Amino acid sequence: MKTLTLTNQAKKTVTVLENEFIDRYMPKANGEYVKVYLMLLRHLDESASLPAPSRLADLLECTEKDILRAFKYWEGQGLLEYKEEAPDRSLQAEVSPSEASLTVAPVSGTDKSVNTRKHGNRKEFKELLFVAEQYLGKTLSATDINAITYFYETLQMSADLIEYLIEYCVENGHKSIHYIQKVALSWHSQDIRTAEQAKTNSVLYNKNCYSILNAYGIKGRAPAASEIAYIRKWHDEYAFSLEIILEACDRTMNMIHQPNFEYTDSILKNWYKKNVHTLEDVSVLDAAFTRAKADKARQQTTQPSKPSGRNKFNNFENRSYDMNDLERRLIQQ
Repeated sequence: MKTLTLTNQAKKTVTVLENEFIDRYMPKANGEYVKVYLMLLRHLDESASLPAPSRLADLLECTEKDILRAFKYWEGQGLLEYKEEAPDRSLQAEVSPSEASLTVAPVSGTDKSVNTRKHGNRKEFKELLFVAEQYLGKTLSATDINAITYFYETLQMSADLIEYLIEYCVENGHKSIHYIQKVALSWHSQDIRTAEQAKTNSVLYNKNCYSILNAYGIKGRAPAASEIAYIRKWHDEYAFSLEIILEACDRTMNMIHQPNFEYTDSILKNWYKKNVHTLEDVSVLDAAFTRAKADKARQQTTQPSKPSGRNKFNNFENRSYDMNDLERRLIQQ
């Protein structure tokens, strides 16, 4: 029986690659992209400056465009960040290879960045992306990652809040990142900063559902799935307060005298397009509508009447004559 002995006597002559990269990222990546990632990792500890894309292209016997496509792919996966600077495009590493991610930026010059992300806690953010993939049931696209980055950095949402945000949307049948972003913006406008506040808001939302049913005169049952979809749209997408929604429900009942979520949605959609936020805004719209209606009525009353279509040959009224009477008059003359 032969014995196989593996030794590792090198230190700087070894490039460390995390198992997470091998297990999670490598199987789905193009082989050329993997080569680019490994080459960057290989040179990461040599100095503060990484090889330029042109140098990497020579080392890997490919084109510079191939290198840049690889950069964008790994950036979309959340493992690499870079800034490009003309003309030399020199690169500089900002993190260690033990983090299984690279951040590449220009040594000096302009701020011509491509989706640059500077996470305060990279480990926390990577874990958040992993959790998001589990909830959404798919590998995150560049669009997904950019949206989550926007929640994390620009909206300053905590990782716990973003995790609950995704859980909340998925549990309610919405996995679209565009829908999730609308809910995130709605929470941000309501100054929801923690997962606990979001959960409290969800309980309040459930109470609002029954308030809306009551406004329609519906009692003794829970809202149907189609009704919930409308209510979520008004609450999450339009970000309307309960009083605005109830006002639209009241107008629906006054106009058609029966519950109709579609009719109410048409009212709220119109208010949303006209940037309504309060009942005072609704009053302003009502006043403008009343003025426009009055102006139209005045214009119609002041316009000259249209000709009847009768010409000079038929302006006379038709007359009937008694021929016997006419004959008698002639004889008497």
